[in-house]
Amino acid sequence: MNNKLNFHLLRSIVVGALGGLLFGFDTAVISGTTHSITQIFGLSAGQLGFTVSAALCGTVIGSMCAGYLGQWLGGRDSLRILAACYLVSALGCAFAPNWYALLSSRFIGGLGIGGSSVIGPVYIAEVAPAAWRGRLVGTFQINIVVGILVAYLSNYLIGLQSLGTNEWRWQLGVAAIPALLFLMLLIGNPPSARWLAMKNRISEARDVLRQLGSADPDAELAEIVASVRTTSAADTEALFQRKYLRPIYLAIAIAMFNQLVGINAVLYYLDDIFGMAGFDKVSGNLQAVAVGASNLIATFIAMSLIDRIGRKMLLLIGSVGMAICLGGAASIFFTQQHQSLLLFLIVGYVGFFGLSQGAVIWVYISEIFPNRVRAKGQSLGSSTHWIMNAIVSGVFPVLATRSAGYPFLFFCGMVILQFFVVFFLFPETKGVTLEQMQQHLEIEN
Repeated sequence: MNNKLNFHLLRSIVVGALGGLLFGFDTAVISGTTHSITQIFGLSAGQLGFTVSAALCGTVIGSMCAGYLGQWLGGRDSLRILAACYLVSALGCAFAPNWYALLSSRFIGGLGIGGSSVIGPVYIAEVAPAAWRGRLVGTFQINIVVGILVAYLSNYLIGLQSLGTNEWRWQLGVAAIPALLFLMLLIGNPPSARWLAMKNRISEARDVLRQLGSADPDAELAEIVASVRTTSAADTEALFQRKYLRPIYLAIAIAMFNQLVGINAVLYYLDDIFGMAGFDKVSGNLQAVAVGASNLIATFIAMSLIDRIGRKMLLLIGSVGMAICLGGAASIFFTQQHQSLLLFLIVGYVGFFGLSQGAVIWVYISEIFPNRVRAKGQSLGSSTHWIMNAIVSGVFPVLATRSAGYPFLFFCGMVILQFFVVFFLFPETKGVTLEQMQQHLEIEN
């Protein structure tokens, strides 16, 4: 059934996309402030790591609780709460009187990031017409990458304003503007018809379908009600069973490697990394913009290739490219030579990540679990991803105390290990139906 493209539908999709942009912005904006907050609050390497990972602790909790929040309040009202978290976090960081207030504000922002990483795509999927759903949900990932690039560009532009010791406050606080816009736009958005049907609010669900331009709201509502009944029956299925051991292993493995190869640690400490190589602050901020642009371009390329050459092949190609770039970066820091090549190596590393792990992880996890436990499998993969992100990002500045070469060497080793694990143990899911995948992984009905 084709939906008419109307104002309410476009508004709902734009709002969901803005949530993804805020996700990416809040994730990366810390990179431009690490040096300043270390000096102002007199932080040790361990305390700096804890400051960065404080948001990630909130992210873990937010992602784990988001499913329950979404079922209780629905996607729209849940996103309102998460938008408020973004707003409170940005203002709290901007006016933080001490380190503990900064930690608390970053934790609240992490709740928003973790929650929106789960609820944002679900809300878009529930309001989007079936014919456009895949592409529109994919825009959430694109907007995350755009948000990362915008964060680096914002840090660079604010850095040019000569704001002195308050510069970091502006860099973190500027997120309040899109957060407030996000919250205001959500006021006029409708709840999803699927959530209303789950709550047995059938007449309201029909009205929402009409509002979003459904060509046949009664027929579409009947499909939704039937789907809700099927999903409700599947919700009683436990994930941790012997028959699901292989997809559980694959989900945990790809989520762990996603962070063990170092991508978020590098993005969070990008200015510090360039500073260790001798670049000044303004130069480091500008180079971060180049890294963000590389990530965006690679993501677009990956989305055009993922259904052509396959998920496994992208992971293998990306592993080879990342290993070369990480090994080269480690060599620069250990030898203190050829620092001018660092930008090209970091840009290449982030590009190969975006081409492989960045584009593959969520698609792959969604394909290896059968319908009856897919949501729980996605939650497992997401939680593993954020927990490893918090650990790796918290440890990075401690490892880099003597030389940034040590964490880069570790990341290189993890990439090489990933190559062999993927090559020998990961099945290809390209062109394989979900039912065939279930048979291939020897999952019993």
